[in-house]
Amino acid sequence: MTREIKLILLGAPGAGKGTQAEIISKDYGIPAISTGAIIREAVKNGTEMGLAAKEYIDSGALVPDSVVIGIIKERLAMPDCKGGFILDGFPRTVPQAAALDEMGVEITDVISIEVADERILERMGGRRVCKACGATYHVVFNPSPNGDKCACGEELTIRSDDKPEVVKSRLDTYHEQTEPLKDFYNAKGILKIVEGQEKLEDTTALTKAALEA
Repeated sequence: MTREIKLILLGAPGAGKGTQAEIISKDYGIPAISTGAIIREAVKNGTEMGLAAKEYIDSGALVPDSVVIGIIKERLAMPDCKGGFILDGFPRTVPQAAALDEMGVEITDVISIEVADERILERMGGRRVCKACGATYHVVFNPSPNGDKCACGEELTIRSDDKPEVVKSRLDTYHEQTEPLKDFYNAKGILKIVEGQEKLEDTTALTKAALEA
């Protein structure tokens, strides 16, 4: 593909946006920009912004627009974004999308990955992580050979934002505040829908087909 791609990936938490962003980034040679990863790094490092964002993240709420938009504006100004980019996790609200327009950022494609809430609750509720080595498992799809312990021997834990009550809150927030973006971008004629599949490679094939259509 020779055209410039400025892509927004939409989808509920756990729908697989991050994974698809990584694959598209590698295959098309454009950066995947995940606001979630940037914010989590700030939380981990205990920065002023990270500490401010932590309270919102832990409760499943959205980080304030003023913080997120500032992060995105700085990131899109970097040289590696000149040939295109993928936004994963931004915009999350119609006002954020309007702010993106006001910044003069022209989006070429918006793909929404659709996965039922019940499947997302199963996916995220079963995730387990090792704080020691960072390994990730799933009690159904990718269990640890050591049961409740990581292959490295440390205890596995549930991330605070993977707990069922927090996942449910995040899904409610998505449907209320982020899903209206589909109408926003459909009105611009750039929205495409991809039904998330059980197999990763099947979702990837559908996502690429939507991008190249």
